[in-house]
Amino acid sequence: MKISRDSDVVELNAPPEFAYGERVRSRRVIRNDGTYPGRDIGDVLVRKGEVGYVTSIGTFLQQYYIYGIEFTETGNRVGMKRRELEPLDVVEEISLDEVTV
Repeated sequence: MKISRDSDVVELNAPPEFAYGERVRSRRVIRNDGTYPGRDIGDVLVRKGEVGYVTSIGTFLQQYYIYGIEFTETGNRVGMKRRELEPLDVVEEISLDEVTV
């Protein structure tokens, strides 16, 4: 049986893009594909622009990270791929050389 993949990129060769507790925003509408209990297939689970927090990090098909995102407004916890999310809190790294005392 051949598995159809939507990309040749193997994300697992690098560390996860997001960290636990990080605030993110959905880049697209996410509908129930039948894996979300208690909701009909096709129901909207997440709206584009909705804000949530990373609560878990797993993998899928030994290729992708799947981020469990808790959306506080709706209370839904949904698994999403990196391409479906964007970071909200960009933290700049500051080197010790830049710090003045």
